[in-house]
Amino acid sequence: MTVYKTYLTSKDSNARLQEQHSAPVAQRRAGETADLELDPAVRYQQILGFGGAFTEASAYTLSRMSEAKRVEVLHSYFDPTDGLGYTIGRVHIHSCDFALGNYTYVEEHDKALRTFDISRDHQWVLPLVKDAATVKGSPITMLASPWSPPAWMKTNGEMNHGGHLKPEFAAVWAQYYTKFIRAYEEAGVPIWGITVQNEPDAVQTWDSCIYSAEQERDFIKDHLGPTMHVEGLQDVKILCWDHNRDIIVERASVVLSDPEAAKYVWGTGFHWYVSEEFEHVGKVHELFPDKHLLFTEGCQEGGVKLGEWFTGERYGRNMIGDLNNWTEGYLDWNIVLDETGGPNHVNNLCDAPIIADTVTDTLHYNSSYYYIGHFSKFIRPGAVRIGMKLAQPASGVHATAFQNTDSCIAVVVMNESEQPFAFTLGHGDHIASHTLPAHAIATYVMQG
Repeated sequence: MTVYKTYLTSKDSNARLQEQHSAPVAQRRAGETADLELDPAVRYQQILGFGGAFTEASAYTLSRMSEAKRVEVLHSYFDPTDGLGYTIGRVHIHSCDFALGNYTYVEEHDKALRTFDISRDHQWVLPLVKDAATVKGSPITMLASPWSPPAWMKTNGEMNHGGHLKPEFAAVWAQYYTKFIRAYEEAGVPIWGITVQNEPDAVQTWDSCIYSAEQERDFIKDHLGPTMHVEGLQDVKILCWDHNRDIIVERASVVLSDPEAAKYVWGTGFHWYVSEEFEHVGKVHELFPDKHLLFTEGCQEGGVKLGEWFTGERYGRNMIGDLNNWTEGYLDWNIVLDETGGPNHVNNLCDAPIIADTVTDTLHYNSSYYYIGHFSKFIRPGAVRIGMKLAQPASGVHATAFQNTDSCIAVVVMNESEQPFAFTLGHGDHIASHTLPAHAIATYVMQG
């Protein structure tokens, strides 16, 4: 084992993604086993990447900060060496709750979509995405999601409070996605994929629209899928569901069991609210192994949580749980919010890994920022999850392991218990001894 590095974030120390002294590595004795054994010969899913959402709230907030702070945030997330190495992102197709208000890209009742115009996105959102891509050094893999069709296309006559897409506007709404994709491409931001509808099972006080599983299936196979093909956009991925794990199996099954719908669908997107039933994510893979799984949104609700540790642990626990169940990438929600946990046009305030105080021009890095980094910095696009066995699972201890395209292995171990966790890590002919402090997360990187 030529290189062995340890990076630690710990609640009870100043360590934040900090490289530690090398752990003692010993030659494995005959018959000796480790507490945590790696098996690179056993291979699972390949990683698409890690990232966050470029909401209007995030982009507007950073426009209110000094240019130096705005640049710092972009480097903190997207710099492949000094930042978290983000490679994927998400945008909303016209407004969501983390926008400054309800808006669309067309004028009222424009069924021909002749007035389609994304000029509002050119003010804050698109410049932020392009600047992030510059820091990254290449285009960001972008997912786009609608929160609601325009009010005039809906049964309730408004963008908020749920409602359904009127059947007579299904074809127009499908065309709307393609107009958006083309407009973003012309603006220099290629769209990798789209979801059919953000959270289609929730009536929200903000932008929302309800689809039953059957309605989503039929919209995909009768309208969205064919329209994307006719428009020459068949290479843009379509993801179904884009909601919580609790009923992901039932919802994905209705769509993916229908061959006519499934042929258009790349995979299933999901969120973390309501439950941590990670096995449901794995069940979707078990049922539909040729389809993909992507975590498309998660955040800490209830406003800003400066200095809290449980938020980081929530990220770490969920990321490991989902990655160990075939998830191929992880998208956080707002990359940054202001000191109130907004702006949000219905006051649905939340937390973010970086909070930008627009009053004092100060950036606050939450524990969630560092926990995410233990994955995104070291598990790179193209990495493959490998076999891993924890001999005696300890309460509050979670682990996952990946091999990158350069053959280096990254093992993430998290301890959310009140006690240190002492263990040995075995790989090939070598065993290393570690002690992970209470409420800490570490990434162990092995090369050779």
